[in-house]
Amino acid sequence: MLIAEQSRNDRQVSTWLLVCAVVVFGMILLGGVTRLTHSGLSMVEWKPLMGVIPPMTEQDWQATFDKYKQFPEYQKVNTGMDLGGFKRIFMYEYLHRVLGRLIGVIFAVPLLYFAVTRRLRPGHAPHLVALFVLGGLQGLLGWYMVKSGLVDNPRVSQYRLAAHLGVAVAIYSYMLWLLFDLVFTPVQRSVRRPLAGWSVVMVVLVYLMTLSGALVAGTRAGLVYPTWPLMGDTFVPPGLYAGHPAWRAAFEDVVTIQFNHRMLAYLLIAVLSVFAFRCYRSATDGRGRLAPVLLMVALAVQVMLGISTLLLHVPVGLATAHQGGAVILLTAALFLCHVQLKQ
Repeated sequence: MLIAEQSRNDRQVSTWLLVCAVVVFGMILLGGVTRLTHSGLSMVEWKPLMGVIPPMTEQDWQATFDKYKQFPEYQKVNTGMDLGGFKRIFMYEYLHRVLGRLIGVIFAVPLLYFAVTRRLRPGHAPHLVALFVLGGLQGLLGWYMVKSGLVDNPRVSQYRLAAHLGVAVAIYSYMLWLLFDLVFTPVQRSVRRPLAGWSVVMVVLVYLMTLSGALVAGTRAGLVYPTWPLMGDTFVPPGLYAGHPAWRAAFEDVVTIQFNHRMLAYLLIAVLSVFAFRCYRSATDGRGRLAPVLLMVALAVQVMLGISTLLLHVPVGLATAHQGGAVILLTAALFLCHVQLKQ
């Protein structure tokens, strides 16, 4: 294949991957809004095909509402909610599910076209198929998460929520990495950059921070101590790791979960700052200097969003922006990692 033709094909595929990544990012934000507005349990059935059709008449709406009334969220939390209130929370969850199906279409159809017309770069097809499979599993995982809140406790399991968000972020990151490979031609170097290995560690730390945020969201731990820099009157609050076994507190005790999230944030601020500074000092080109600057800007914005969200008692807009900020920070970390490893 001619170089010019391959370059044109790469541009087409990279544009498609960029669109998919942007839509997945929007899906992550919409998922945050759905959770924050307590809308995620409003659809008590999973219909992969017919689920794209919402209730069309008042009779349909009333029948759907009557099904919702049979589950714990209505019986224990939203008792007395009228049909108008139900429609509002239903639409957030409905849009979330429909967007998930739309992502499947905008990914699968162009993938099939690029594969049939042989426009994919050699070696990329297995990665793209893996992404498609992950997307399908993510849909199943989403329903598995919702089911945890339809039994006795009208809240989804924080473990399943963390898994659902974690897979969504992993899909987004996978897309970005393939996109970077297409847009930025890898450079063959005989000597690896000394900070390349550490760049992978930074990505892992930011990803773990995102999962920690999912635990905070799933247990509503952000509402326990809406103060900063202290938690109440002390830096280390009482009751940390209470219970038996103690390690479960890291995943189930709201005080411990919020404390751990803060400590991980402080760790990230320290290590990312040092790492970005060292990368900037050792950079030999414009992209190498740009990547650490973008990382530090994303980190500063995310820290301000996190503190503001906490102090203002987790408003929907700020909390959604904070979740989006985590993904943007991961994007910057991935970009810097790609620069260190391949450029």
